[in-house]
Amino acid sequence: MDIRRDAVTDPRVIALLEEHLRDMRADSPPESTHALDCSALQAADVSFWTLWIQEQVAGCIALKTLSPEHGEIKSMRVSAAFRRQGLARALLTHLIAEARRRGLRRLSLETGTPPSFQPSHRLYEACGFSDCAPFADYREDPYSRYMTLLLD
Repeated sequence: MDIRRDAVTDPRVIALLEEHLRDMRADSPPESTHALDCSALQAADVSFWTLWIQEQVAGCIALKTLSPEHGEIKSMRVSAAFRRQGLARALLTHLIAEARRRGLRRLSLETGTPPSFQPSHRLYEACGFSDCAPFADYREDPYSRYMTLLLD
């Protein structure tokens, strides 16, 4: 397993992100789908990592800087072929360590509420995230759940 910083240019990575966007759009209405596309993942305030198993991209995760002390987790995805192997936890652990290294004091995320998001909810809770109010530009939405982790 190799987690590496990525520029979102490899066709295999783009295919994984397109799969992610299709799934998000299938479970939530357009106004409640907050996943970033490939272009948005290349913004200056976003850092993006991919997880590779040999030469196959198995997952990805991004960190968007909201302020010098607050970051947002974006685009967390494990390919269907690699699920239930602990890779989502590895990606999340990597991102939390990077956030601490950068001096962030808080990590937040927006995730969906449909049943397909339950495995993600369990992972976030197991890693110490708890429910919070909408943050940044988010608003209350029945299709969104907001969670945060203090990094003190």
